[in-house]
Amino acid sequence: MTITSAPASDAGEHRLAAYERQRAQGHMQTARRELLEALAGASEVEWLACARALVMRSDTEAAHGVLSTALIKHPGSVDLRFALAGILQQRGESAAAEALLHELLAQQPAHAAATFLLAGLLVQQGRMRAAASAMRDLFGHARQDADTVIQAVEMLDDIQRTADAAAICESEIASGSSDPRIHAYAGMLGIQLGEFERVRERYAFALAHSPQAVEWNIPIGLSSLQRYTDDSHADFQLFRNVLQRPGLSETTRITTLFALGKAHDDIADRVQAVHYLRQANALAHVRSTWSRKRWRRLVEARLAARPPPLQLTAPSGWTPLFIVGVPRSGTTLLAELLARHPLVCNRGELGWLATVARRLEQAGAREPAAFEQAANTYAAQLRQDDSDAHWFIDKQPLNLLHIDLILALWPNARIVHCRRNPRDTALSLWSQSFHDPAHDYAYDFGDIAALIQGCERLHAHALARHAASIHTVRYEELIADPGSCLDELARWLELPGHDLLATRSPDHAISTASAWQARQPIHAHSVARWRSYAPHVPELLQFPDK
Repeated sequence: MTITSAPASDAGEHRLAAYERQRAQGHMQTARRELLEALAGASEVEWLACARALVMRSDTEAAHGVLSTALIKHPGSVDLRFALAGILQQRGESAAAEALLHELLAQQPAHAAATFLLAGLLVQQGRMRAAASAMRDLFGHARQDADTVIQAVEMLDDIQRTADAAAICESEIASGSSDPRIHAYAGMLGIQLGEFERVRERYAFALAHSPQAVEWNIPIGLSSLQRYTDDSHADFQLFRNVLQRPGLSETTRITTLFALGKAHDDIADRVQAVHYLRQANALAHVRSTWSRKRWRRLVEARLAARPPPLQLTAPSGWTPLFIVGVPRSGTTLLAELLARHPLVCNRGELGWLATVARRLEQAGAREPAAFEQAANTYAAQLRQDDSDAHWFIDKQPLNLLHIDLILALWPNARIVHCRRNPRDTALSLWSQSFHDPAHDYAYDFGDIAALIQGCERLHAHALARHAASIHTVRYEELIADPGSCLDELARWLELPGHDLLATRSPDHAISTASAWQARQPIHAHSVARWRSYAPHVPELLQFPDK
């Protein structure tokens, strides 16, 4: 929470000292009443300074009283209204905070801090469309400095309002912005939106106008824009030049090596692809924070845990749909195909289920109210405020850890488990550069094997308990006969009839590593891909071929 800074005066210090003496004696109501009386003739700045001092003392109750009274004395003050909204937000009085912020923004629509506070409040409630609208309104009233643009873009990208974030970037660029950071962000967002030609233009500008641009994930971004056909493409030389740059960060060295590995894989040059991928994975593994031992303990704990002590009533009017499995097993492709149905909304990979699970575990919660709050918190983030769908997809693969909790919170939930040949899965993971440390297992075949084994055990355990709520889709079958596979799945989900294969995918962002692949026609290029790599990566043979 932010309160406008104001210098403390001698009179202000005297008031606070008197307040502290009364409070120390246990006379809380008297202390607050006398403080407000002492402030009666104070200026707006003095009221703000007092409230700020109280917040610094963690006395938000008194700060709330000071600011509420101050607004009566100075009803036109934007700073007081903003400060009070921050206090209300901290106290959990979201509706009152929101109303106050709307009043403020009606008076001063270009107030960036108030807009960000309002957007944050809306995001907490799952009102992502409203949050994005508030942010777009800010930029519609006045241009902002580049740092504010970037802050807004990052916030919107975090809540998966990628198109809104990209629109802000493109508006800035159209208005003449030459800040290479904004062009680089526009490129990154364009990848998620599938605007691949524009991405190259934006990245080229950033590279030409900042020597630091290579450190902004541009090489790995460029490598994801297409399938290369030969090594005469300029990107090959660009990636090699980047690796020769002095002072290159370790992170950029790793991602550029992955980019070169991917490029050589595209042209079927497996020897060079493996050459670069081994370097990339070796460097990334050294920095890995993933622990095989910790993962196995987590799996064992899940297997040994009793189911939650209660089951909530299934929600009416909507169904949560969880697509789980080992990452790179076809979860993105399946979610994209299902989202072609007009009653299905794909939210991508949400992180909220793990968050509510952790809160319940830490609190040792067993009361219905705690589980209802957890269900409502997650549901707000899944359903949001922009869709009339009936089925809502969360395709976070490792929600596999939380099947018991899912079916306790939403007995009507449907779990789709994706399976893929472990050798192809392992190769796909090992070939991929991940930005999230949660995927640090991907850089070592021993770690990958532990992850796959753990996921298999979790799936078997969930199937033994909840067979009626779980449906398995094999990647190879989906690729070989997508129509039959999707029809069977649709019948199990009780989806109304709709030709998913004849329908165009909805325009939305894909923020996973499959941003390019998932937009291509279904193909079999990645089925049994491991066979062409086994002579160069014999570690693949440690995985079962099934």
